[in-house]
Amino acid sequence: MDKVKVGGIMQSDGRALVKILSVPDHASVAGTVLSAMGQKGINIELIAGSYDLDDLCNFALVIDQKDLDQAIDIVEEVKPTIAAGAVSYTPDVAVITVFGPHLREKPYIHGTMFSAMATVGVNSLAISTSISSVSCVIEGQFLDPAIQALSEVFDVPFHVKKRPKDY
Repeated sequence: MDKVKVGGIMQSDGRALVKILSVPDHASVAGTVLSAMGQKGINIELIAGSYDLDDLCNFALVIDQKDLDQAIDIVEEVKPTIAAGAVSYTPDVAVITVFGPHLREKPYIHGTMFSAMATVGVNSLAISTSISSVSCVIEGQFLDPAIQALSEVFDVPFHVKKRPKDY
């Protein structure tokens, strides 16, 4: 099987996943949460949002692990304002990104990525895409096998890019 050519693979470990669950649909939620995080200097590396069967919103935010305690405090503080049903978190996660160029012209990239990771038992906790990339959040302990599986199916023109833990 020929490897699929991509621009590269990035990884970012030393992260935490914060989930804000069962939030009623109203326009101010994202602004309230993200503004509160930004005012305290917490960078959001990845955001994923979705609606459940009850039309309640669920947010997944990836932050630097060192900011987890402060982020939980912030979310708990704004929780009544946004009427969130629950807040949960997962420490020690990693983000893996497969990037372009021209991923929008390669609709098979996403399936290839997640199928490859599934072969080594790696499940994603959150997924986010753009025109030129697809990213997923995984448990940090599975980073090496996930990268190895992706390296077997993708033709990457240079070594895996590692983002520093504190950037």
